[in-house]
Amino acid sequence: MIAKAKAVAHGIRAMLYVSGESRNKKHPERITRICDNFMPQGMDATGIFTEMKFATMNHPNIKNNVIRMEISPAMEHTKDFTLEDWQQLWQDFAAAFDIQEIRDKGGKVVSAQTNISGSKSSVWLHEESKSGIPHLHAIISRMDEDGNINNDHAIHLRAQRAAEMIARQRGWTTAQRIHETNIPKVSTDCMEALRELDKWSWDGYQERLAAKGYKLYLRKDKKDVIRGYVLLKGNTKFKASELGKGRNLTASRIRQTWEKLHQGKAQQVRPTTKQPVVSTPKPSIPNGTQQKPQPVIRKNNPIFENYTAYKLNSLPTEFEHDGKTYKRYLPDKVLDFFNDEFDYRELANWQDLQNLAMAYFTLITSPYEVTSGGGGGGSQSDLKWGRDPKEDEIEFARRCAMAASNRIGRHPKGGMKRK
Repeated sequence: MIAKAKAVAHGIRAMLYVSGESRNKKHPERITRICDNFMPQGMDATGIFTEMKFATMNHPNIKNNVIRMEISPAMEHTKDFTLEDWQQLWQDFAAAFDIQEIRDKGGKVVSAQTNISGSKSSVWLHEESKSGIPHLHAIISRMDEDGNINNDHAIHLRAQRAAEMIARQRGWTTAQRIHETNIPKVSTDCMEALRELDKWSWDGYQERLAAKGYKLYLRKDKKDVIRGYVLLKGNTKFKASELGKGRNLTASRIRQTWEKLHQGKAQQVRPTTKQPVVSTPKPSIPNGTQQKPQPVIRKNNPIFENYTAYKLNSLPTEFEHDGKTYKRYLPDKVLDFFNDEFDYRELANWQDLQNLAMAYFTLITSPYEVTSGGGGGGSQSDLKWGRDPKEDEIEFARRCAMAASNRIGRHPKGGMKRK
């Protein structure tokens, strides 16, 4: 079972579509009214929308005055459904939708409970789609019957969670379970695509996957560097970080995986990126005059990692901070973490968040608004910032990501500032 939800401003067009009165509907006879709540029964689309518009007329700042929903259970679960069964499914879904209170990682409430169960709504059953899968469409007023505004913050996430709750309650296969079941097959297809490549290239990888029915979408930064990718097959999306074993199909590791599959051939194809260093004897210098540049290290930064030089299992990356561009070699697992944490598909300001998190991680700056040496030295703040001796790199990266999120905020795509 899957569900979608979105607050929209085109309420009348949405209502015409849902009720089957739109000109785009070729088979309105296969659309059935399930229920109208807190409104006179049997009204047409214009009447229903007018009722909802009156409910919000005292709140002109509400740009998106209705919520549009789609609820789609698997066909095998609803083949014997009666009209009353569909009505009960809507009531159960609305209750699961309303009960949620969404919090951030720090426990702060970012999306308060809604009350769509106590709001004007019109619910219709559609059986005319090409897939033949019966599904519900609903239009709900943003204003409930008590005069409170239904929160639309993270509304898509709330709908997904409600669908998962109902599926579990009824013993249905959840969308997440189906997704997880498909991951091994998708991973196998990706590995086969890599084996079929005589020479590594993203274009070749994309062509091989397309032949298997997948669409590949690359995520690039401002400098056109590929940071991640997602596969789409039908309506199902798969993150690269979900596939393979040990994250070996992520953007940062996929070439290494291809090389392992092709072994000796990869050595011939891969261009040489590093020149051998020939050691030359250095003139002896008295100990008293020897000088070796050292990063600024404070006691409050017991661990300092110099990410300015290449290390095993690290990758070059560039990021901006305070008007400057820095090049560092970060562990590939840390890059993967930042790519997943600041998902470009979900966050409008993912690049700014990633830049700041990397600046924190490499100790170019700290969350305490202090400066430090641009060459990669430690923070000069008297406050503690850095990686604890017992702290794993990923744990420190997680702290850096949280600090960046707290500093500039996470801005979901689609706009989260609506009332």
